[in-house]
Amino acid sequence: MSNDRTALVTGGNRGIGLAICKGLADRGLNVVLGARNEDKGKGAAASIRGRGGSVRVEQLDVIETASIAACKERLDADDVTVDVLVNNAGIYPEADALETTIDQLDEVWTVNTRGPWLLVKEFMPGMIDRSYGRVVNVSSGSGSFGEGLDTNHAAYSASKAALNALTMTLDDAIPSGVDVKVNSMCPGWVHTRMGGESAPRTPEEGADTGLWLATLPADGPSGGFFRDRERIPW
Repeated sequence: MSNDRTALVTGGNRGIGLAICKGLADRGLNVVLGARNEDKGKGAAASIRGRGGSVRVEQLDVIETASIAACKERLDADDVTVDVLVNNAGIYPEADALETTIDQLDEVWTVNTRGPWLLVKEFMPGMIDRSYGRVVNVSSGSGSFGEGLDTNHAAYSASKAALNALTMTLDDAIPSGVDVKVNSMCPGWVHTRMGGESAPRTPEEGADTGLWLATLPADGPSGGFFRDRERIPW
């Protein structure tokens, strides 16, 4: 992939998001690292610049509609076009369907599903106009009906199932003949703040499928759900 491509990664300051940022920069893409806390974003960006990568930090809180719109306006003002969007930011409240509070339900829906939806509405039209784009929605096997929903994290599972539905309906909305692809991925159980210390996978291992989907060739898949670069059931 040519190095004139730009990728925006939400929740890019740690964990899987940071691993994806590093991997995309290593592949020659210009990275826009989205972080809710700008100072933490700047700290993460230093590790990317230290290895020769191109990175720009954007304060981006996917829970706030105004924050998403403001990020798009700043990028437009600097003539930065987003060719790759990785919707990585997410939260993982623990509670079954009856224990889940209204506040938990509202927050997990807003971060895990509504935020990615607003971001694709902001950035996918430009991808379609330019006839190139890759959207990667970081989902989870916990949101797969085929693999079995995680009933101990009911709101999370529901939000990821909804994110998968967004992937499928977005794929249907792409005009024919346009090289824009949208896919969901499951990183597996990854050793991050969300995954916990017992998780067997490194962030880099969790990021691999996302990096693959973010850099797919024109004949690559779209509208699918993947783990370890293999399709998994919805």
